[in-house]
Amino acid sequence: MRVYFLSEKRGALTVGGAYFGVVDAFERSAELDPADALFCECAAIGYAPVRFCFDEQFLFSPPPHVRLYFSGGAVAVWIYDFLRDDQSLRVLWQERIAGSRLTLCMQGRLQLNLENETGFHLISLPENLADARPSACCGGVLLEGAEAFCLLSRDGEFLVRAEGTVLERGETLKAEVRFHDSAGHTAVCEWRGKELLSCTLRTTRPPTDATFALAFFESVLIGADVAPYLSDALKPKIGVLREFLGEFEHVLLRDEKDVVGLVYARRERVYEVRAFRVEVDGGKVTNITEL
Repeated sequence: MRVYFLSEKRGALTVGGAYFGVVDAFERSAELDPADALFCECAAIGYAPVRFCFDEQFLFSPPPHVRLYFSGGAVAVWIYDFLRDDQSLRVLWQERIAGSRLTLCMQGRLQLNLENETGFHLISLPENLADARPSACCGGVLLEGAEAFCLLSRDGEFLVRAEGTVLERGETLKAEVRFHDSAGHTAVCEWRGKELLSCTLRTTRPPTDATFALAFFESVLIGADVAPYLSDALKPKIGVLREFLGEFEHVLLRDEKDVVGLVYARRERVYEVRAFRVEVDGGKVTNITEL
């Protein structure tokens, strides 16, 4: 089968003991047979290697640090969430917030130790929170970095987690969340704990002819108003559009500007990519078909 290897970190890839080349966000591909059970390794400078055996079991249940995306008879192997090579404990800061003792540390990955009357909680965090500072918010703890934030309950549950900028903090949390989509959508949202109180979407740039299909499906995904994209004949069907497309999680570019790939979760770390084409007339979507 055709296999595409991609990596979150730029690293050297070996397949079956042979050097395959450097892999990163630009894929390298090969024809591989799962029956050969080839040993694979991706080694990025400063990080522990990610290793796995490419066999039938791998295709059904990939290990941590690997996600699989199936499309037709091919599969994309996405290698991510690398552990740092240095496994020594490095404390970044310790704080006491609202009766909780917090310790942010690096030990292979970024971790927060949260201790209070509910117990001791060890929470793995994304690296974009390495510069985060804590404060009390919504009865829990807010970690606020330059590019991202998260709100934790007193027992270590993620109540809110997003990339964006915090605008207000206190009894409620208000922030501008970035979607990183083709239309530059952001949303100003307000939460009380896990409860979303309000959310106002904003668009920073209109779609171009080349990004029209991508922007349309991204708008469906985030719940934005898609009426401006649709022909008069399709506008009455807005209510059933998401039901028709199903519960997809991401939108991917394809080679053709009127075709996108929608990503559907099938099992833990296993996804299916289905291709959809839009027909456009006069700058409006007149038909949607699955390929």
